[in-house]
Amino acid sequence: MNRAFRVSEINSYVKNLLDFDRNLSDVRIEGEISNLKRHYGSGHLYFTLKDELAAVSAVMFASDAAKLAIDPSDGVLVTAQGRISLYERDGRYQFYVRSMTASGDGALLEQYNKLRLKLEKEGLFAPELKKPLPAFPSTVGIVTSLGAAALQDVLNVLSRRMPSVQPVLFPSAVQGAGAAAELRSGIEYFSRTKKADVVLLVRGGGSIEDLWAFNDEALARAIASSEVPVISGVGHETDFTIADFAASVRAPTPSAAAELAVPEITEQKAVVRSLSAALTSAMNDRLEFERARLGAVVAKAHFERGGDYTDVQRLKLDSLEESIRRSVSDRIAAEKAKTQALAGALEAMSPYGVLRRGYAIIEKSGNVVSSAKDLAPGDKANLVLHDGSARAEITQ
Repeated sequence: MNRAFRVSEINSYVKNLLDFDRNLSDVRIEGEISNLKRHYGSGHLYFTLKDELAAVSAVMFASDAAKLAIDPSDGVLVTAQGRISLYERDGRYQFYVRSMTASGDGALLEQYNKLRLKLEKEGLFAPELKKPLPAFPSTVGIVTSLGAAALQDVLNVLSRRMPSVQPVLFPSAVQGAGAAAELRSGIEYFSRTKKADVVLLVRGGGSIEDLWAFNDEALARAIASSEVPVISGVGHETDFTIADFAASVRAPTPSAAAELAVPEITEQKAVVRSLSAALTSAMNDRLEFERARLGAVVAKAHFERGGDYTDVQRLKLDSLEESIRRSVSDRIAAEKAKTQALAGALEAMSPYGVLRRGYAIIEKSGNVVSSAKDLAPGDKANLVLHDGSARAEITQ
């Protein structure tokens, strides 16, 4: 007769059977999340995966949960990968999940549409909430990843269009668990400190899972309530996120966001020159019109009254003409002074104006050096002066 086994022995035996089954050591299961609970202390996720016929208990440890690119919640259809084993204490088999993704774009798209409609009904995307962009910003905030290609694209556009503008970077993850919170912190930082005149929220293209952090409700609310206007440039032209709807302006790409943030300085100089020429022409036309009108009045007075009266009126008209001439001349001088001041201000914003005063731009590997921390002994640097450039080696 077989001996009686202890409960713990049976559970241990069954656990070993499951653990050494190759088919169960790495398995993918698709199901709907139910009864999701996050342990307040450890951060482990406990939930059930179910379909219309059955259910299986599942656990995901905090170290794996931190890598999730999605925000798991009840009712979401997912595909989970992991192993099947037995929890010996309770004698219950369960699914130990290592990774998890939304099961197709459909589930995520459903969440996206549901949140968009909810916030739209609240009026969060209303046009009257959009803040106007500054015409000539002196500082531009950038919220993105330090390693993102989008960051270099934005910096290149800013330096080309308006070299005097100062970029201020708030580094943030742009995908994965915790990315939405970091992006929100960047928006709230610039809104609170006012260290930028306009903020760019940017990242390159990707799948709906890659861009999911930009569909976060709390991030959308932070963008809409920001004291500083936010330009959203996320993904490619066909990509739309919740952040795009909440932003003051939506740009199709990160580079386009930078172009919207700052004007092209050479274009602005041309506009000033054109306005100056038009103003001078208008003043000259008005002066000629007044001269002709005065001539007609003089001729009419001479014809109707003649004699001394005409002479007196001619003197008065001469005096009036001189007064108008001085007034128009003074107006022309004042407008020219304003135009020259504006042109001077634009010239002062150009880095070449600074270079002519004895300063230089330091470049390393094709990039502008803005801090001594970016240089080390032995580095080769390029010195850009107002009339040329020179090579230098850093000694200390």
